[in-house]
This record gives sequence, structure tokens and C-alpha cells, in this order.
Amino acid sequence: MRYPTGIPGLAAPRALLFDLDGTLVDTVALRVETWIAAFTEVGIRADAAELGGLMGADGKRVAKEIAERDGRALSDHRAELVDRRAGELFGERNAQPRPLPFARELLLAVTRARIPWAIATSSQPAQTSGSVAALELDLPPRIVDASHVTHAKPAPDLLLAGAEQLGVPARDCWYVGDATWDMIAARSAMMPGIGVPSGATDAQTLRSAGALLVVDDLSHVLGMLRDRGLVPA
Repeated sequence: MRYPTGIPGLAAPRALLFDLDGTLVDTVALRVETWIAAFTEVGIRADAAELGGLMGADGKRVAKEIAERDGRALSDHRAELVDRRAGELFGERNAQPRPLPFARELLLAVTRARIPWAIATSSQPAQTSGSVAALELDLPPRIVDASHVTHAKPAPDLLLAGAEQLGVPARDCWYVGDATWDMIAARSAMMPGIGVPSGATDAQTLRSAGALLVVDDLSHVLGMLRDRGLVPA
């Protein structure tokens, strides 16, 4: 099978950045479940469908938006507390996360080809350990998370910080993600965004959010790297 090689603006990458939840690991449903539990504790009604579309965004933004839809206003401090509680519940319940199809194969291939890569996620550090462990990588990956920046996605800060850590200009990185906010952040960072509708939203929504390319699953990303001679066939 051949994969897209002539997409305008999609030159061969010098480095790659990946979202975590819903892109590499199948955790979006659990994220939604634990957000609902956190809102319930403070008396805020939350709808799973509404939450699904917000997954991947900055947690304080999620807390404020859902509260506003329920007729409540949260201060920054209260929003941070709800965000933190959702993260705690996720950490407690994220006992057996599953890697999404081809995630591990892609990351191992990129590592062996010595292409710099990192995970760029809006999650706090304590929320990433179980998901990263599920990938069963040979070495701990580089992770840029919400603790590294003032503004998480959809702001471009995480992606720009990740590119800086990898020592590669943002325009020379690919960012692979499953959420609207991933693609908005990539576009703001002037970084080619590749959407994978494996978690938070569908292909058309990813395109509308600015994805340069939407693929069915991560095998297509691996195929494009092989077609460009960056990883062995």
C-alpha cells in the first residue's frame, strides 16, 4: 500500500510529536468518565457527548466550559480544583490502559531510526505514567506536559516547547493527534498536523480544525515515514 507523499506542506519530518490520550493509548472514554465523576462531586451536570468534544483541551478550560453550560461560573481556582480532581480519579482508575493499534510499532520504528520524537499532552505528569507504561517502550520517552507551560492546548505552547526540546524548528515537525485542540495547536505553532480519528472526534471535525492530513490509524503514519525512506520497510 502507498501512502500520501505529495500533500502540500507535508515535507518529510525531522522530528515528531504525539498526543497521548486517544492518539497513542485508548483512554478517552475513561477521561470522560472521570470528568463526569469530578463534576458530580461538586454538583455540576456534565454530558458525555459534550465532554468528548472537549477532551485534549486545557483542563481548566474544560471545567469552566462545562460549568458554564450548566449555568455555573467557576473561578480559576475552582476550575483548577475540578481539573485536579478529574486527574486524580483518572490516575486511580487508569489501571489497564490499552495502546491504540500500531502505536507501539510506530514509536519503536521511529526510535530505532533515530528520528527525534516526544509526547506533547495537556495532562499533568501524574496522569501520564500508566498510559506511557502501557506502550512498553524500551526507554522512557520525552514528555512535554501541562507542568511545562502556562497554557496547554489549544494554545501552541506545548508543541513549541516540544520542538524546542527536540532541537528542531516547529515547521519541521509533524504533530499527530486525535482532537480538535491538537489540530488548532498545531496550526498555531505552524506545525503540520496529522489527525487520527481514534479518540475524541471524527475525521471531518479534524479537517475543519486545521489538520493538514487525516489518516485512518497510525499505520498510515508509519507507512508515510517508510515511503520517505525515514524508517526501514
